[in-house]
Amino acid sequence: MYYQSGFGMMTPAVKNLLLANIAIFILQILAPGLNNFLIGYFGLVPALALEHFFIWQFVSYMFLHGGLGHIFFNMFALWMFGVELERNWGTREFLKFYFLTGIAAGLSTSLFSWGSMIPTIGASGAIYGILAAYALFFPDRYVYLYLLFPIKMKYLAIILGALEFISAYNQHQSGIAHVAHLGGMVVGYFYLRYKYRHWGIGKDFFKDLFKRK
Repeated sequence: MYYQSGFGMMTPAVKNLLLANIAIFILQILAPGLNNFLIGYFGLVPALALEHFFIWQFVSYMFLHGGLGHIFFNMFALWMFGVELERNWGTREFLKFYFLTGIAAGLSTSLFSWGSMIPTIGASGAIYGILAAYALFFPDRYVYLYLLFPIKMKYLAIILGALEFISAYNQHQSGIAHVAHLGGMVVGYFYLRYKYRHWGIGKDFFKDLFKRK
């Protein structure tokens, strides 16, 4: 995906989130033995988080990643969409939204996988929340999918949400936390609808999808 108007200047929250995620990923690579401990103790393990109250895992899991492709696409989306949202909302509100959707994503996948000892890692739930937010605030903004195909954000968000909903039924086979992605999107959508209800943000989102311009 490529944003039609070019990349924006870095903003404080996005910059610090990028640095934190990249630093921890480098630590994961350089210390494989430590990596197992980090994932087991700071990844989101539903049985530990829900039954043994390892509640920090609902935040810490967002800073761990499973590979170069995983962290690259998460951080790329954070940079591409997060900068403009932070610039419009302010750093405090952006961070609040980021962690709200990330925690909601973690709760979603934990409740779906109650009792599981399989860890979930990655910022994808929060990133999907950011994608939903960008689609609500800039629905007609174009991005270039795979650098080739122009698509409006509102359509991209619907497509991604539908794919995550369908894929959630095979989550255990795929190894991808589709329920977390969906949870981040859904909570982000309703949070923004409520917070910016006086602006009408998201009120007619689905109704306007196929409205002729």
